[in-house]
Amino acid sequence: MTANLLSESELRDAMHRVRQEIGKAVVGQDGAITGLLIALLVRGHVLLEGVPGVAKTLLVRTFSRTVGLGTKRIQFTPDLMPGDVSGSLIYDSRSAEFEFREGPVFTHILLADEINRTPPKTQSALLEAMEERQVSADGVTRALPDPFLVAATQNPVEHEGTYGLPEAQLDRFLLKLIVEVPGRDAEIDVLRRHAEGFRAGSLEAAGVEAVLGPDKLRQAQTAVEGVAVTDDVLSYIVDLARATRESPSVQLGVSPRATTALLSAAKAWAWLSGYSAITPDHVQTMLVPTWRHRIRLRPDAELEGVSVDAVLSAILQQTRVPI
Repeated sequence: MTANLLSESELRDAMHRVRQEIGKAVVGQDGAITGLLIALLVRGHVLLEGVPGVAKTLLVRTFSRTVGLGTKRIQFTPDLMPGDVSGSLIYDSRSAEFEFREGPVFTHILLADEINRTPPKTQSALLEAMEERQVSADGVTRALPDPFLVAATQNPVEHEGTYGLPEAQLDRFLLKLIVEVPGRDAEIDVLRRHAEGFRAGSLEAAGVEAVLGPDKLRQAQTAVEGVAVTDDVLSYIVDLARATRESPSVQLGVSPRATTALLSAAKAWAWLSGYSAITPDHVQTMLVPTWRHRIRLRPDAELEGVSVDAVLSAILQQTRVPI
């Protein structure tokens, strides 16, 4: 049966209701919620970074519920093996044959919790899944469900017991979002909700409902693909990328993959904002979360306390904006 086609305004209203539903469980993380929506709209993946206890895991669980998609969670630990992520061959004594047992990666939204607490070998088990939307084992390629989104959480690298993500792994994330400690008023609201009986393990009791679903999501994804972009804006994105490669503070600038990622993210942000075409403002808004994890600073710049976000902000100020 063909799904009822909705207007773009109706689809945007559905996205707004997603925000409202998430707000029943998560307080003060509007930027991260927007980032998750953008990634879902353009079939990207998200890395959420923040100190323990700022509701990263709760945010992803609530998001999965509100968009009406199945989710599975992997707690990344130092002893986790690649097969624990993607699946492995299991010997069946009844049939005397090996059969493939799917790992938790076979889902719509995979919550990779504390991804930087497992060694790079296991982190790399996600590479094929994130890039190709498939898993290969024993010479057989198995497609993952559509849509497929990895929402990984990590604690900042200065915390003990963490491993830095390989550059190839980082480059597969569309966005890196910083989940901040909530402000004073928001933290009071969190405490008030818990005092009134809120429990993070029971989203049903909090009244969180699914308001999107696969059919509406596919329509919204198609609408985002139709957002127009001019040659001037394309040139602007390339000029920004070249500026990262020429910055004296940067050892490794962004790749062409990063420019396509920025284009996709800007399209989604433009559509969510009610625009039919990308403007330079949309590019500027999405540049830092799309590129902050793809740049490596020079050691001397790091010693001087220079941050990637500051470098990108300076590049935005110094690069000519098309009229």
